[in-house]
Amino acid sequence: MLSFKKRLKKYFNKKRLKNSALLCNPQAKGIVKFTKIVTPRKPNSARRSVAKISLINGYYVEGYIPGIGHNLRKHSLILLKGRGCRDLPGVRYKCIRGVLDLNGVVDRLNRRSVYGIPLPESLKKKIRRKFRQV
Repeated sequence: MLSFKKRLKKYFNKKRLKNSALLCNPQAKGIVKFTKIVTPRKPNSARRSVAKISLINGYYVEGYIPGIGHNLRKHSLILLKGRGCRDLPGVRYKCIRGVLDLNGVVDRLNRRSVYGIPLPESLKKKIRRKFRQV
């Protein structure tokens, strides 16, 4: 007889929900098994970095690593969220940069929150001056 939790997992896999490995949680923690470079589907051409990840809840998934460069190695801890890369088949999850062992992108100023970069001190001073003048 299967336990309730295992029956739930089976049900979610049968339905093939988009984020079945997350099981209704916004993020999941996992351990990197290996990283590789994959090319996207037909109309696009690029080299996208992908990691095979063993989640703590027992699933094995592939997660897209956004941005230029990364520091992931075997046994690195990582945090995943839903929505993978649309043109990579089978990649349904995205790694969150700037959390746990995955560093943010170096020298990034635009869309910093997506790539795990805090606000630089030079920009903080400019923002404060703007509000003082008003």
